[in-house]
Amino acid sequence: MTNETNRQRLLEDARDYAEAVANEELDLLRTLAQIPAPSGKEDRRAAFVADWLRSAGCTQVEIDEAKNVLCFLGAATPEGTGPLEVYSAHTDVVFEDEGPLPLEERDGLLWCPGIGDDTANLVGLMMAARPLANNPQLAQGRGILVVANSCEEGLGNLRGTRALYQRFGSRIASHVTFDTYTGAIVSHAVGSERWLVGVDCEGGHSWRCFGRPNAIVELSSIISDLSSIELPTSSRTTWNVGTITGGSTVNSIAQHAEMLYEYRSGSSGCLATMRKRFRACVAAHGGDGVQVNATLVGDRPADSDEPIEGLAQLEARAIEALRQVTGLDPDQHPSSTDANIPLSLGIPALCVGAVHGGGAHTREEWIDPASLPEGLALICALMLG
Repeated sequence: MTNETNRQRLLEDARDYAEAVANEELDLLRTLAQIPAPSGKEDRRAAFVADWLRSAGCTQVEIDEAKNVLCFLGAATPEGTGPLEVYSAHTDVVFEDEGPLPLEERDGLLWCPGIGDDTANLVGLMMAARPLANNPQLAQGRGILVVANSCEEGLGNLRGTRALYQRFGSRIASHVTFDTYTGAIVSHAVGSERWLVGVDCEGGHSWRCFGRPNAIVELSSIISDLSSIELPTSSRTTWNVGTITGGSTVNSIAQHAEMLYEYRSGSSGCLATMRKRFRACVAAHGGDGVQVNATLVGDRPADSDEPIEGLAQLEARAIEALRQVTGLDPDQHPSSTDANIPLSLGIPALCVGAVHGGGAHTREEWIDPASLPEGLALICALMLG
């Protein structure tokens, strides 16, 4: 049997499987989408995923200290030395809800905070693990590690994936993470650094103590100066103030104010330039009763500075699978995902979307359930190689 014939047979098998389990996949999504999973508090969702994988026939499943669910398939073992192909999706969502997340079904769509980013992709990955667990020959002797990882969102700072690479980094040969929407193929990492900037003053009564430094005013001055920083031009670089808090009452001079500030770039050199300019800007403030502190609270690396061997081949395989399964051409753009960690280490990695939807990072996020079989077929096609 030729390689092309074998690829076509595997693709048809993937499509047939995805169609056969469509209702089960949808039911699984309805259940998982409602389980809360703020970054760092994914315990309930991780436990559910691990239990489901075990019930699906996966015999080597564990939850590590970082709250990652690890499922070893094919030739993969926790203690072995052989190479690992990692396929992952993250369990956390951007919302802090600790009660059930609200799920709605209307207009033929499913609406729920975090349902597309990243719950539907995670469900597809779980469903794709089952045939590999029950038919070991499908792995063709490869070591496959399926990961439902924690802490991808926001200040989760990719802790789950960092822990994965601390443990298995020397063994990982490639990494495909499933995130965002169908058509997206990300092979270049946008790095970022996030800072908590705090200002403290003596404060006092707004009438009797008028003229004393005001933490909110001082913070506003810092923001104004940061907005005037010259951005590097060798690679696209951006900045943002995400939150501001501070003060107590309208008739009190604010004693404390703080903000979360970030800059992003696809270049580690541009990130270093922004770090230098940010620190210089902050250092220019303070004194005369004003204390300014800046604490690094998030650090996502950009691409490796060196070409990554095997990345072009992995990317070509994903593009071919996308076109064969969906008929779509890829939407390729740099982004910040779990793939940042392997890409920064020189390991071939991609982020691939496997569901149609919209409204990511809003409470009105939605997905089209009719796209689930297509997404599952795409995930299976990539995992089957």
